[in-house]
Amino acid sequence: MKQWTKSIVIEAPIETVWQYLDGDLEKMQQIMPNVVSNTPVQITEEVVGSVFRQEYREGKRVEAYDVHVTEYKNTPTEKHMKVAFTLAKLFDITAKYEVESLTDAKTKFVYTATNKPLKWFIKLFLVFANDKVVVKFVERVKQVAESNRA
Repeated sequence: MKQWTKSIVIEAPIETVWQYLDGDLEKMQQIMPNVVSNTPVQITEEVVGSVFRQEYREGKRVEAYDVHVTEYKNTPTEKHMKVAFTLAKLFDITAKYEVESLTDAKTKFVYTATNKPLKWFIKLFLVFANDKVVVKFVERVKQVAESNRA
């Protein structure tokens, strides 16, 4: 299993940042443009245990998978959500989004991703995996949130 963690300070209020991570499809697509749909399958009152059917476009192919919310916290100064899903029957993936209010106009964003191969031959690919995708994602969240801050 590989794990990557990156953090960045975003010049925007916590609610501005959070809306892209825990918002509607249109907001989500601004930071994850390849997500085609994010349909609720099961919603729980406490959010943990909720399941969303997500579709992701990679080139001409669209892959569908169920995203399970395994952790969730939403307070005025600290918010986080962890989701887990299996991609193409090859990887178990988790993504954790953490935001913390530093000031009224500044937010710390921490993104942690794990990738566990489900087939022995896939493990070889992870040997060469780097954090480029994770770095690009946190920078995209920063760019989108700062360009749309309230």
